[in-house]
Amino acid sequence: MQIGIVLPHHEIGVDPGAIKAFVQGAESLGFTHLLAYDHVLGADPARPGGWKNRPYDKDVRFHEPLTTFAFIAAVTSKIDMMSAVLILPQRQTALVAKQAAEVALLSNGRFRLGIGTGWNEVEYEALNENFNNRGKRQAEQVDLLRKLWAEDTLTYEGNWHRVSAASINPRPAQQIPIWFGGSAPALLDRCASLGDGWIPIMGPTPDAAAALDRMKAKRKAAGKSWDGFGIQTQAQIRGGDPDRWRSHADKWRALGATHLAVATHNAGNDGVDAHLRAAARYLSSVTE
Repeated sequence: MQIGIVLPHHEIGVDPGAIKAFVQGAESLGFTHLLAYDHVLGADPARPGGWKNRPYDKDVRFHEPLTTFAFIAAVTSKIDMMSAVLILPQRQTALVAKQAAEVALLSNGRFRLGIGTGWNEVEYEALNENFNNRGKRQAEQVDLLRKLWAEDTLTYEGNWHRVSAASINPRPAQQIPIWFGGSAPALLDRCASLGDGWIPIMGPTPDAAAALDRMKAKRKAAGKSWDGFGIQTQAQIRGGDPDRWRSHADKWRALGATHLAVATHNAGNDGVDAHLRAAARYLSSVTE
């Protein structure tokens, strides 16, 4: 199981030097991959109807994953990058194909595209996309992404997309892996049918085991191998200690997780050095 790290999106600040120091430090420590979260807009808590008890609002900072990864690609050489998760249905598919291809090229293939459907209708409204059919559109988006990354020219007629004898250029040297985040039954089925990996939004619980069994059965029925299918999990520094971190990681190993990334934010770490010290302590605790 590869051990990665989560970009501390809100706490890292906006200084490019701090972001560079963090990702270079993570790479030097031996973390194999870096995750970045995604939200385009945050709602004002004072908006009509309120905004209480939501995971984030306008005062929580999120660095846009694809443009941030382009920067990170230039200042690192080994660490892989993954969006966890890019809210795909609120974005234009051809533009995502273009941007993701560029990140893959600039990083020499060190990029996985993690995708989700999101929950925030405010973002969908502002981005002029339909919140209510986001799951169905996601499946078509994945189909179109892969065609745009592979074909010199294509004509595509889908339910929500049309391409008339066109494609993107440059294209990635090979297909960009697409991993699905979420746990709803319909999402698990899409992930099993279309995905290269799964990003569970849960711990190593019986529910996670059941979700994995469901996807294994779905892939087997479709004649697809489970070999090479990835599982990207997460851990938190906050509230833990070496014994708890090790136990949590071992439970994911037992379930077959291939990747685990630790989040150091929301744990009282002030500054890049503090985040990296906490991450180093975690890494030494869980490394086999």
